Amino acid sequence: MSAPRIGLLLVNLGTPKGSDYWSVRRFLREFLTDRRVVDLPPLLWRPILEAFVLTFRPRRSARAYRSVWNIERDEGPLKTITRAQAEKLAPRIDGIVVDFAMRYAGPSIGDEIDALRAEGCERILLFPLYPQYAASTTASVVDEAARALARLREQPTLRIVPPFYDDAAYIDALADSTRAQLAALDFTPEVLIASFHGLPQAQIDRGDPYRRHCEATHDLLRAKLGMSAEHLRLAFQSRFGRTQWTGPYTANVLQELAQSGVKRVAVLTPGFVADCLETLEEIGVELRHSFLAAGGEKFARLDCLNDSEDGLRALETIARRELSGWV
Repeated sequence: MSAPRIGLLLVNLGTPKGSDYWSVRRFLREFLTDRRVVDLPPLLWRPILEAFVLTFRPRRSARAYRSVWNIERDEGPLKTITRAQAEKLAPRIDGIVVDFAMRYAGPSIGDEIDALRAEGCERILLFPLYPQYAASTTASVVDEAARALARLREQPTLRIVPPFYDDAAYIDALADSTRAQLAALDFTPEVLIASFHGLPQAQIDRGDPYRRHCEATHDLLRAKLGMSAEHLRLAFQSRFGRTQWTGPYTANVLQELAQSGVKRVAVLTPGFVADCLETLEEIGVELRHSFLAAGGEKFARLDCLNDSEDGLRALETIARRELSGWV
């Protein structure tokens, strides 16, 4: 009998199975009916979701997805990059079976736990690829893993990688990547913006530590880069609906900078470990256009760590630490 193996499961948010209206609609339905994501009472939220959100938003989102779609693989960039992270991480940690899953639209967490068990893995390290904790992201992954384990008679032992918003390996990787990308630009930005995905302010008010984690990442990265708070600004993107979200909003900050005479900016996204619709299209297209239309002259979107050497080294360092005692 072969010795039990150890599995490492990388998990990110997910992407529609297609870039058409109905695929995006199914994805949004799964995403927006997760009570961790929208915690309004269902009797209040479901009519709004069905009558308005799932009627109009999929068409606009589908257009955005098509602009960044990986045509060769017929998938969203987040799935392509997360797969590459898993494939490139595997040979760096001997004796570990590495795979990836998506919280929404597949490959599902439950299916991938089953696949790792079929490979003989009796111990699994679950790695939510969210540097900053939020109940709508990290906790939702943990919930889904628990549901997958609940149906098993023989459960694998599960460990969960904690949020790594202040981890030295992650901050170092961000700093190295930022320096290299800034050096490759054909202009020198007057201001950099560290843009994180937003969260409804009501969720923060109820105790979610997400904003505090984002501020910590921003402060540590700023110190590592030797930049002032005015040179590396903190902002939040992807506001949805009319309620108050964490601010300042990235779109407003860019508008204000352009109107104040700032001509050259760069935007980095330390809340994402892989480029996706929000970084490639929202920042790289929408917000770029808005900044230039407001009077800006030069705009750069810096890549996430993705499957770069800097990014893989950070993921490996964190994973090895959490595998301590198993490996």
